[in-house]
Amino acid sequence: MGPPKMRDEDWFTSLYAAEYAHIVRYGLRRLADADASAELAQEVFVVAWRRRGEVPDRSLPWLYGVARRLLANQWRSRRGAPDVLPITDADLARVASSSGADVTVGVADVRAALAILSELDQEILRLVGWEELTVSEAAKVLGCTRAAAAVRLHRARRRLAEAMSDQTIHARRPMLATLREDL
Repeated sequence: MGPPKMRDEDWFTSLYAAEYAHIVRYGLRRLADADASAELAQEVFVVAWRRRGEVPDRSLPWLYGVARRLLANQWRSRRGAPDVLPITDADLARVASSSGADVTVGVADVRAALAILSELDQEILRLVGWEELTVSEAAKVLGCTRAAAAVRLHRARRRLAEAMSDQTIHARRPMLATLREDL
């Protein structure tokens, strides 16, 4: 059986050119190094070529879903701790080059609050925030319904807001009060 109509090498080349950088960035946010991220992207596009008949016209959410499943399979096969950066350490070089200390502190606060959340909460927030997917597209990546993704997003945002407010409360406490409580 040959490839579907219009799903030839030209189609794949244009898909690769349009989406490769997005998939690499997806990997960079979840893996410890750039080489691992590039390798993940290559694996994603191998799957895309093999399953080109299944790739929808709006392919990025589908490709993110493939990347997510590939990462999950790798982590399961190693049965150990993955080489994933804690969310508070990811992208710090890009943050440092932003427009000033206030931006860095704000992003660091958000990242610290995100680190407290469950992996599922972090993932839905990453997909909608970092990857800029719609709730429907994030649902496709997560393999759930749009309604389930919307509920997960709502709850994750609420938990993030709670974590952020907890951090603000702890940041405002005087140092001596904190030391006394530790004694």
